[in-house]
Amino acid sequence: MNRFIFFLLCATLFLLPLPLGSYRPWAILAMGILISATFFTHLVYSSINNEHPLYPPLYSWPIFTVLGIVAGVCAVQIFTVSVDPFQTKQMLIKTSFMILFCWLLFIYCNTEKRIKNLIYAIISAGVFQALYATYLNLSPDIISPLFGYKHTERAIGTFTYSNFLANFLALCLCLGIGVLVSELKRSTSDYKQTLKQTLRAWTEILLSSKIILRISLIIIIVALILTRSRMGNSAFFIALMVVSLLAFFIYRQKPKAFKLLIVSFFIIDLIIIGAIFDVEKVKQRISETSISSETRDEVVRDSIPLILDKPLLGSGGGTFYTAFPAYQSEPYSGYYDNAHNDYVQFAVELGIPTTAALGSLILYCLWLCIATMRKRKTALFQGVAFGCAIAIIDMLLHSLVDYSLQAGANSMLFMTILCLAILSSKLPASKRSRKEHG
Repeated sequence: MNRFIFFLLCATLFLLPLPLGSYRPWAILAMGILISATFFTHLVYSSINNEHPLYPPLYSWPIFTVLGIVAGVCAVQIFTVSVDPFQTKQMLIKTSFMILFCWLLFIYCNTEKRIKNLIYAIISAGVFQALYATYLNLSPDIISPLFGYKHTERAIGTFTYSNFLANFLALCLCLGIGVLVSELKRSTSDYKQTLKQTLRAWTEILLSSKIILRISLIIIIVALILTRSRMGNSAFFIALMVVSLLAFFIYRQKPKAFKLLIVSFFIIDLIIIGAIFDVEKVKQRISETSISSETRDEVVRDSIPLILDKPLLGSGGGTFYTAFPAYQSEPYSGYYDNAHNDYVQFAVELGIPTTAALGSLILYCLWLCIATMRKRKTALFQGVAFGCAIAIIDMLLHSLVDYSLQAGANSMLFMTILCLAILSSKLPASKRSRKEHG
């Protein structure tokens, strides 16, 4: 039963993007039913087996404290300040499902092997989305078999918005890089490699037994480029560069080929693959973006009075679409049912204190990742922390200009990443790992 519940968690992460990125209320409810059924199975199993834990470990309290605050605020808003109680109920339900899912993650992802298998499930979801999106993107006359969506020139996968797909793929890619780093041979000394050793290290990276994982990441990068998402691509490579530079200084027992692996992502993946799959179109979208056609800054500007009018409790979870038109100063050249800035949208809907609590949780998890890379000896935990750190910075950057966290698949995956950041820091190392690292 223990394995079955863990399998259901992996299956949930794989299935989440399929119903339009779990962006629609019916999709959130469908995934919620699966999560609730899994949680009920856990309750029955724990009550029968007294030795199996019912509650998550104490070190998980930051996640549940903050999610509890969000749920509590939404519950209060429904009966007080919410300008659209139905949408606020939807956010409350979505948050409740997140609590249940994180609860199960902390209990059933309790070994290094399970953490790795969970990440493999996430990578599999990314590869499926990448292949599906690439196929449809390169076959413009084909209508999507799922829900009959007609695809545009930008890859969209099973999502409703290409930037949602870009964000989802980037998060999968970050975790994949983390696992790849964890499986590189670790150096025990600071000796300088010869040219022959360097060439051998390059060969090991490109043609190693982990070639399937490497190919999977290449497939995801191809689809990420095909989304032609400006910030989706930029945020990933900026985050990769920042965390990699940081890792050079703080990473404990850096793998021998660490530097070569990171360089390969920029040279081989970005330049060569990008040249084949039109990375120039991404550059073109960036260069052709004019101030006159880009109105996201105006949306942020007009949202400020809305935040100031209701700074404590906001206008209600999920109510940006309803509340914003009254504060819009002039017609825009686009349609804004979201703020295209998650920071602003959360502040509008949930108030400043709750938004600050969410931000504090994210920064806490980022700090844990840095501490894990610096202090822990276990290769997997270090690698996972490395990948989670990239993912967190990627999301922090992408959220400046988009609303990826409003899609259920993306928000649930990001919460999973925050859970993995805590697990990689707090979970005890296995006996085998302790023996390997002294």
